[in-house]
Amino acid sequence: MADKNNLIVYCEYEDGKVADVSLELLTKGRQLADKLGIKLEAVVAGDNLKDIEKQIFPYGVDTVYKVEDKRLYPYTSLPHSSILINLFKEIEPRIAFMGATSIGRDLGPRVSSALHSGLTADCTSLEIGDYTDAKTGKEYKDLLYQIRPAFGGNIVATIVNPDCRPQMATVREGVMKKEVKDSNYSGKVVDLKAENYTKPEDYVIDIIDRHVEKSKVNLKGSPIIVAGGYGVGSKENFELLEKLADTLGGELGASRAAVDAGWIDHDRQIGQTGVTVRPKLYIACGISGQIQHIAGMQDSSLIISINSDPDAPINKIADVVITGKMEDVVPKLIKYYKKNSK
Repeated sequence: MADKNNLIVYCEYEDGKVADVSLELLTKGRQLADKLGIKLEAVVAGDNLKDIEKQIFPYGVDTVYKVEDKRLYPYTSLPHSSILINLFKEIEPRIAFMGATSIGRDLGPRVSSALHSGLTADCTSLEIGDYTDAKTGKEYKDLLYQIRPAFGGNIVATIVNPDCRPQMATVREGVMKKEVKDSNYSGKVVDLKAENYTKPEDYVIDIIDRHVEKSKVNLKGSPIIVAGGYGVGSKENFELLEKLADTLGGELGASRAAVDAGWIDHDRQIGQTGVTVRPKLYIACGISGQIQHIAGMQDSSLIISINSDPDAPINKIADVVITGKMEDVVPKLIKYYKKNSK
């Protein structure tokens, strides 16, 4: 049906729109496919998929596999897993990506387990490179480097999958950049029948009622973020940071340590286990700069670090470093901003 050894992305689809994380993976997928000289493909399964390819083709996609069936929406594990497992057996992709969302985290392990292919979750970077097996001396060309922090963020691990296919990885929303390749790019649409890839018993679960609560926090869309870490010291001091964020017209964020301490809600967590952001201004207060946090904010245009430790790792990537206690520095920032913005 298709050229073997392609790169394929599973596209999530909700409310008539392909999810941002899927479009980000198509952008990265196109770069890697170009490097390998292979085609980029996408698969989308659900209901009401009319013209869905118009959202996907501009990212440089050569083939869109569409599986339209009212039983495929909302997402349930069994039919979507069967579709990917059987489609992948048929087209034998070299690489497969999906978002590290609640859907991707459910789907990825099921598919990789059935295909005995392995899976690296929560990658922060994806590259193509060579690998030599230290034991056998065997050389492998053009493998997918699946890169993510490991051992609590103390190292960055590069994981390879030399012999099994597809090489599978999941990536969180916001980690990769989303860029249209060509708004006129056009590929082919392959319509697949759900019954050719699923079994009747895949549909034993029926969703009667479904509630999805949208997050009230918009860290991804905010041009200014004031974030606090464990060094902030208390819930009360976070209120001071909230005041600074309000004064600047920005959002309040946090590192994992501050969330774990119970000073702030998890939906404001930035980093590998939270949200990835790219604001124009990022003010980091009392954040030491563990690798997982850096992964979630290093592409900010301007980074200001406020820290009592002059040797804090975050200072290495900061554009401006203010050494001092946040209780002293933040009220002055609020005062001078108010004074100068009148």
